Amino acid sequence: MSAGTVRCELLRTRADRFSRALRGLEQGDVRALHRARVATRRLREILPILCIEGLTARKLIRRLKKTTLRLGTVRELDVLLLLIDELHDSRREHAAALGRVAVAVAKMRDDARKQLLGHASMRDLRRTARKLDDVVAELAREDEQPGKALRWAIEARVARRAERSASALRRAGAVYLPERLHVVRIAAKKLRYSVELAAEITASDRAADVRVLRAAQNVLGRMHDIQTLIDRVRQVQATLAPPSVNVWRALDALLRSLDDDCRRLHARYMRARPKLEALADRLSANDRASAAVAGPKTRAKRGAAAPRERRAG
Repeated sequence: MSAGTVRCELLRTRADRFSRALRGLEQGDVRALHRARVATRRLREILPILCIEGLTARKLIRRLKKTTLRLGTVRELDVLLLLIDELHDSRREHAAALGRVAVAVAKMRDDARKQLLGHASMRDLRRTARKLDDVVAELAREDEQPGKALRWAIEARVARRAERSASALRRAGAVYLPERLHVVRIAAKKLRYSVELAAEITASDRAADVRVLRAAQNVLGRMHDIQTLIDRVRQVQATLAPPSVNVWRALDALLRSLDDDCRRLHARYMRARPKLEALADRLSANDRASAAVAGPKTRAKRGAAAPRERRAG
């Protein structure tokens, strides 16, 4: 298979997933929303390395980023409601407080979903899908591109993501600081997407690396969900009307329980952190070694072939 065909198929597969998820979203499938959001992230991951005309790629990535954020607003509220349902079963002593928070979150979720499924929003999402199809068709008509340029682009992307992940890990340190741990989670997720894409393009076995990243992401993701719930509980607590000492105390007890959960998850993260650090260091070092072997002349050619990377959100 030629490099041109590979580029076309890589994008076609991801664009088709996005289109299928949109159809499910229009039919009210809750899971389709999550699939659509993941599809936008994977599309944003691959577009910068496909050697697409610069302005076209930038506009598409910008549209996809807006779509990710729009879908994310509803998805995060869905996740919160699922978490509250789970805690209802395992923390019956906090049932009243959880019920009060669930009412507030459900209203926010319904309002956000109604806005997402409005005519203008869905029309914009369908337009994004059509633009992706247009780019797929254009790639299918283009001449072949050097396969080495595509492989170098993804390898360089993996290295950049690995360096950012290593930097986020160092900055987070060993202290429980939610904001810095959130940065670590995002960096690990982006690195995993790059590693998975590299495995697909280069036909290499990256399963062990993906397992390390996925394990860290799962722990940090759970921590993030609970931290988000903590923020919602505090919002409910701050807007009690009329004020009630008993309700305040119930919400306060729930907050302490959730904070304990986060600290236990942080301890799990700290046990997994050495593997994550070693992986990030190895992946960034591998690319530096490859670049040194290639030499400045080859790197200059490769740099010209690969489009400039835009920061993903």
